[in-house]
Amino acid sequence: MELGDSSAVIPDSFMGYRDDITMQMTMILDQIRAPLIVPVLRLAVYICLTMSVMLFVERVYMGIVISLVKLFGRKPEKRFKWEPMKDDIEHGNSVYPMVLVQIPMYNEREVYQLSIGAACGLSWPSDRIVIQVLDDSTDPTIKDLVEKECSRWASKGINIKYEIRDNRNGYKAGALKEGMKKSYVKSCDYVAIFDADFQPEPDYLWRTVPFLLHNPKLALVQARWKFVNSDECLMTRMQEMSLDYHFTVEQEVGSSTYAFFGFNGTAGIWRISALSEAGGWKDRTTVEDMDLAVRASLKGWKFLYLGSLKVKNELPSTFKAYRYQQHRWSCGPANLFRKMALEIMTNKNVTLWKKVHVIYSFFVVRKIVAHIVTFIFYCVVLPATVLVPEVTVPKWGAVYIPSIITLLNAVGTPRSLHLMVFWILFENVMSLHRTKATFIGLLEGGRVNEWIVTEKLGDLKAKSATKTLKKLRFRFGDRIHVLELGVGMYLFFVGCYDVFFGKNHYYLYLFAQAIAFFIAGLGQIGTIVPNS
Repeated sequence: MELGDSSAVIPDSFMGYRDDITMQMTMILDQIRAPLIVPVLRLAVYICLTMSVMLFVERVYMGIVISLVKLFGRKPEKRFKWEPMKDDIEHGNSVYPMVLVQIPMYNEREVYQLSIGAACGLSWPSDRIVIQVLDDSTDPTIKDLVEKECSRWASKGINIKYEIRDNRNGYKAGALKEGMKKSYVKSCDYVAIFDADFQPEPDYLWRTVPFLLHNPKLALVQARWKFVNSDECLMTRMQEMSLDYHFTVEQEVGSSTYAFFGFNGTAGIWRISALSEAGGWKDRTTVEDMDLAVRASLKGWKFLYLGSLKVKNELPSTFKAYRYQQHRWSCGPANLFRKMALEIMTNKNVTLWKKVHVIYSFFVVRKIVAHIVTFIFYCVVLPATVLVPEVTVPKWGAVYIPSIITLLNAVGTPRSLHLMVFWILFENVMSLHRTKATFIGLLEGGRVNEWIVTEKLGDLKAKSATKTLKKLRFRFGDRIHVLELGVGMYLFFVGCYDVFFGKNHYYLYLFAQAIAFFIAGLGQIGTIVPNS
């Protein structure tokens, strides 16, 4: 055999196309299509449909429960004992429990005054409350501003403590843990936690503490979040739709069925003895709040969600900040599930129903399946069936189930129903990052413990439009996201193929989703698009 004889290494079927790379690639794909591509894609469709059904059943179940809750009016005051606090002339203020209010913050130039002012404005006997500002700021200027603000309130007679550390070990969990070690905390019965952009109403403690006081097995009272900047732009409206479902349905259902719901990390008040019994704050994941809630639940403690009590806060106003937040919120739960699954299954303090709820419903379906199926199915597998017509997706899986899930998600924010299409496209874009973060958490990848504080802008109305636009223009060229652009190109290519050669007629969806990914790739989702 001569070394230069190409026929010896190239099959005869390729000889006519050896100078045409495109034709060679086409023939290679044709060769492996039937034995490899088609079976793998069919398996992917089957797995995605199974996950879709799991998510569908979960959404329908929660829809039924929340409907029954609203229909029969199962208010918290009917499920737990609640009596208003009353003055006692004989014992004075000693009848009121001692409350610690913790405000963890890190370089919060724009919002530190709002959060400290709101905490100091809480209506409660002044000698029965301690405001603890846990400042991990690394910027000396901001540190000085926060300290002066604490001193200003102290001069008005407010019992406020300014606490700092010489490191940021454990991030927020580390700061909260250090705060609980202070000597004056030993006299406190409850601890309320508010992130730096949260502004509780003055009556917050009057509405939450009585539940803890009269129900010894109650560990946590969680309030709902109210978004002060939801109308700022299209992106914040989309976030509001997603989070409103979480607070209107998911938290309410977990609380009403006495099953389980996660602590949101802020706007909640804990019984300190329950917090301690659960093992206190741990920094093993980026969701220290959920970690604590799971451990407390496994000890038999109960939680209460008060949907009628709202605490104002701020949504991320930039796509960059939102991406980092979603990475933490998706990676952390997946990593926590990896660490605690066995502990939950072998726990002997809770019922089998609660174990199933926590493992299957809370973790597997909501924190893992929901992210993965949204991206893999609707952005990868479904478009791939256009290129491989031998594989089909039944209409119930491609249209009916997604439509019902979408409508059930929309009940939390009726005012935004007209934005449903934008919300679907936005959620699919964000599912890329959530899916990636979920796998990082499950596999403990390189960014598993990444913690980047969500940027807050404070009172945007007080800022001039010129300054805001200037800031947006400055960042425009610094927001190229390759992943989004890559997925957008894939969807656009498949859409073009569907127009000319396909039979599925998904091209309108594919083009719309491709545009959404392109916009995200430029980092401009909702940032400069006004709310409609």
